[in-house]
Amino acid sequence: MKELKVLAVVVIFTLITYWGVEPYAHSQMHKHVESQDFKYPDINASGVKGDAAAGKNKIAACAGCHGIESQGMKAPMDAMASSAAYGVNPPDLSKVGAIFDEKFLIAFLQNPAHAAHAKPNFAMPPSAGSAQDAADIVAYLKSIAPKEVSNKEAFELACGRCHAARYAKWTQIGTVPKTKPNIKTGKDLDKLKFEQNVAEYQNKLAAYMGKLPPDLSIIIRARGKHFLETFVEDPQTQLPGTAMPRVGVTKEGYEKVEAYLEEIGDPSKPKREAVGPWVIGFFFIFTILAYLWYKSQWKGLK
Repeated sequence: MKELKVLAVVVIFTLITYWGVEPYAHSQMHKHVESQDFKYPDINASGVKGDAAAGKNKIAACAGCHGIESQGMKAPMDAMASSAAYGVNPPDLSKVGAIFDEKFLIAFLQNPAHAAHAKPNFAMPPSAGSAQDAADIVAYLKSIAPKEVSNKEAFELACGRCHAARYAKWTQIGTVPKTKPNIKTGKDLDKLKFEQNVAEYQNKLAAYMGKLPPDLSIIIRARGKHFLETFVEDPQTQLPGTAMPRVGVTKEGYEKVEAYLEEIGDPSKPKREAVGPWVIGFFFIFTILAYLWYKSQWKGLK
């Protein structure tokens, strides 16, 4: 009886600690941030209707830094030269209209640092003189964007110029290429050159951002879906003062990024989920068989 009382006291204090102290400590260390569903309520809609044809004539304002490969416009500099000039490689604009919020883009073109909640030395300068100019350019970008982009493409466009994902063999300057050592020397110079370029790019990026942005291979498992969603929606709500800018993706665009991060960070999840029903079915059948065996063994003994 004494042992049961001791056990009861231990159980009670354990429950009090877990259900009382732990949630309180967690709430103080990690404040809860409500999702805004990627609506960007702090940005007022311009109310201006964009003209894609006019935007095509105004896109030259962006061509000094960005390429539009789908329209035959190559970037003026490669990733290495861009990082040396700006600290980060500006994205190709071919698919921007597919995953980024229209209202955000219009505000971003007029005042990038303000729209992105970025630090004062944000690399991109204003690219549109008026709301009409910005709306026209955004209308053009949306008109040339593909109807659908893959999860991988969404990740690379929204995150891939600052973040690596080693589980997917992705670096800030692209996918790690498949190379072979030289037969005579045994040295893989192409691999060494690529690794050197990655290191140089990361050094420039770290100097621009203040530190190197983290690898995102397992970020969704380390941080959780809600934190990641609200952080991407507006980094300042979760980490005030962070150097990461708000990227301005739509909800659908974020869901693609999240799906890709889940795919590379937890690739066995689909297999686990597929096995689950079979395991439940096994236990269900086993329970029935065990009950029937029990009935047969005790039949006539009561």
